[in-house]
Amino acid sequence: MSIDWIAFTPWRSLVGGILIGLAAALLILFNGRVAGISGIVAGLLRPRDADIAWRVAFVAGLIVAPIAYLLVAGAPAIDIDADYTLLVAAGLLVGIGTRYGAGCTSGHGVCGISRLSPRSITATIVFIAVGMITVFVARHALG
Repeated sequence: MSIDWIAFTPWRSLVGGILIGLAAALLILFNGRVAGISGIVAGLLRPRDADIAWRVAFVAGLIVAPIAYLLVAGAPAIDIDADYTLLVAAGLLVGIGTRYGAGCTSGHGVCGISRLSPRSITATIVFIAVGMITVFVARHALG
């Protein structure tokens, strides 16, 4: 295994992690809600009047923030080494998995682990293990 030192961005990654943690902490502090993206988006699909404004604002922030970054720092080089059909199938499987797992990596991995939730710790371990197995099978076993 080797590190692509040209694409290695520890400072940007650190700042991004801090911003994600800060956003999750502020959401739970001021709104009492966990920043689980799948749950937030699912709530938009079944909206309740008192619940919709913060969900729309959160999802809008997920869309606006990368656009603002592009305007400031420019677009990074994008190299997708997969078939688009495979990417769509993978996205659908992730969506199905978040429903079966009662949450996603942001809800379990960021918010649940910080609350020391045994269920979230277990779910995150499973997410990571399945991801590692998937990469191994896709890259090494299947070619």
